Amino acid sequence: MRTEEILSGGEWVRTGEWIDVHDPADVRTPVARIPALAAKDVTRAYDHAERGFAVWKRTSPFVRARIMTDAARLIRDRADAIAADVTAENGKTLAEARGETLKAADFLEYYAGLARQGYGTLLHDVRPNHRTHTQREPIGVILVISPWNDPLITPARKLAPLLAAGNAAVFKPATETPISGLHLARALHDAGLPAGVLNVVTGRTAEIEEALLDDPRIVGITFTGSNSVGNRIRRRLADRNVRFQGELGGKNASVVLADADLPAAAKAVVAAAFGQAGQRCTATSRVVVERPVYEEFTRLLVAEVETLKVGPGDDPATTLCPLSSPRQRDAVLADIGRAVEQGATVLTGGRADTEGECAHGCYVRPTVLADVTPETAIWREEVFGPVLAVLAVDDFASAVEAVNDSDFGLAAAVFTRDLARAHRFADEAECGQVAVNTTTTGWDVHLPFGGFRDSGTAYKEQGEEVLRFSTRLKTVAVNLGFPEQTRG
Repeated sequence: MRTEEILSGGEWVRTGEWIDVHDPADVRTPVARIPALAAKDVTRAYDHAERGFAVWKRTSPFVRARIMTDAARLIRDRADAIAADVTAENGKTLAEARGETLKAADFLEYYAGLARQGYGTLLHDVRPNHRTHTQREPIGVILVISPWNDPLITPARKLAPLLAAGNAAVFKPATETPISGLHLARALHDAGLPAGVLNVVTGRTAEIEEALLDDPRIVGITFTGSNSVGNRIRRRLADRNVRFQGELGGKNASVVLADADLPAAAKAVVAAAFGQAGQRCTATSRVVVERPVYEEFTRLLVAEVETLKVGPGDDPATTLCPLSSPRQRDAVLADIGRAVEQGATVLTGGRADTEGECAHGCYVRPTVLADVTPETAIWREEVFGPVLAVLAVDDFASAVEAVNDSDFGLAAAVFTRDLARAHRFADEAECGQVAVNTTTTGWDVHLPFGGFRDSGTAYKEQGEEVLRFSTRLKTVAVNLGFPEQTRG
């Protein structure tokens, strides 16, 4: 079995304790093992990051840009091997894994470009002979905690902007999927990132949580994951001057109005709901349909779902991959079972897939549920699996009300041919991301990303907006001391 090393202080190191990483397509045999660090190792990582920041913040932005561009090139050169590892540890299809790999390179390139630009504004000053401007500066050592569902692109989304701005990082990948993040760290290291600027920490959360979260040198934490963990981190930071950027849960809805192109809407909803087996924060998990087209749309939707091919991610024929772990599979099946107990009807799916090549994996058939109400738990709570609930409503106003009747506010979509209603929906949907006639998923690197309500915090990710999290703003006034104008 393959043994991985972690990056700390510019060196690749091992430990005496290990954690096995399993393939969710067949959990019988581990695919690799990773170091299980102790608290003292985490503290050492912060020691390295503190020293790395002192160097990196003074490094020319053009040098930072070159290193990040070179790292992007290395990721593209290694794309096949990286994608194979993403599939092996996460389960997603090779096509999805390769897309994630190339998008990670896009993040590095995009922020390499921004690193070359000055972050600031020239301001007028009421005082004569003064020139005043703002400038953005790095904030220091940032803790990056990434999830298992997008194990490469999420670390790239977080690390690229904070490194471009001159910060240092301690990076904790998900224990279930650490290998992908190690590929990103290796590309940056091989591209010439100075020692200590990026340090990777792997281990059992219960054993290292205190050292990871309570180090006094942390100035910011960026986290993607569940609301329960995110809120626990937020409470832990309540009396500390530490920034928190949280991308948390979602219960994303797509609205299908009576005038929509129904076959196109069905294809888009299925792509958004069942890509990566529904394990995306922006996955569609609720469909709100105007009553006149409810039966026809539901028929088209179920027919489209039943074309999906469940199987291991390394099979080119697979279009729906396993869930990431036995725990996640069992949780999704429990959610489906509870929905049925509460009156929901299974139109397709609704069970584990345990036949043939799926016998030893974490497979759940793609599921569509009808006869749900706004009070049904599965309509309100995040499932994070291949499950879609459908609800009929009477009109546009009721559709918007159903979308907004949620604790979450990450993404929503509307399908309509009416431009006025499309714009009205964009105005009224209480979500950070709104799509019209397209999927709730698929937001590119330059597009600000983040949700409202319980879906996240005020700091957005992606685009230039993320720099509000990873930089601080300084205002500088200079008295130029111009002499009095004299006549020639």
